[in-house]
Amino acid sequence: MLIRSAILNVMTRAAEKAGRALVRDFGEVEQLQVSRKGPADFVSNADRKAEKILREELLKARPDFSLLMEETGTVTGADPDRRFIIDPLDGTTNFLHGLPHWAVSVGFEERGELLAGVIYDPIKDELFWAERGKGAYVNDRRIRVSARQHLSDAVLGTGIPHLGIQEGAGKAVFTKRLEKAMNGCAGVRRFGAASLDLAYVAAGRLDGFWERGLSPWDVAAGVVIVREAGGFVLDGKGRTYGLSEPDLIATNELLQKPLVAMLKVES
Repeated sequence: MLIRSAILNVMTRAAEKAGRALVRDFGEVEQLQVSRKGPADFVSNADRKAEKILREELLKARPDFSLLMEETGTVTGADPDRRFIIDPLDGTTNFLHGLPHWAVSVGFEERGELLAGVIYDPIKDELFWAERGKGAYVNDRRIRVSARQHLSDAVLGTGIPHLGIQEGAGKAVFTKRLEKAMNGCAGVRRFGAASLDLAYVAAGRLDGFWERGLSPWDVAAGVVIVREAGGFVLDGKGRTYGLSEPDLIATNELLQKPLVAMLKVES
């Protein structure tokens, strides 16, 4: 029987409660698609409501801890050395369009070190979780990164710059990287939720993932889960990734060097 720590139980309960609320709201999105105004305001409210649930649940259990949240920003508690890093709805555009691929993500950081992560996909009822030194799991099953050795056999995930994001040099860098990946790999996928991309790397569903310009709440939980699944999370130069880095690359041990080399382009 798997035994989760107290802090991981707190994170899991909060993520699952927020996920249940989002599922109810997601059921309304299809009906709203036909309205002239569209579902954008509704989804924004659903996002904020989920964040409120997470905040209340986490602080009820750990009232002194600090928070870093996508919508609200930083809340400094009595204990600034311990904080939860929260994305209440990763994959907002998918949610908005009725695409069933989005997640709730909660990471836990202590004194600058990421120690635990939970990524909950309520549509598929998959809970990816990990704690430093204890392995990575989906629900109650242990997961590991893939064992593929060659980029030519690998399927990679990425995020595509969209309107108003990463214009200019950033967009040019992405285009060069994508061209190299298309020519060097078995396939490239863009699912639209970075947290789940990282979870899928951890589970061996993707052999690697790269993206530029991610925020801490996008990746905090996923970084822990990939590492505990035996993977590596690196910056664009192949060094250990930190939450302030502009580039993130996640993959297995055998692909890390060739993937970093392939994605190296001049900005």
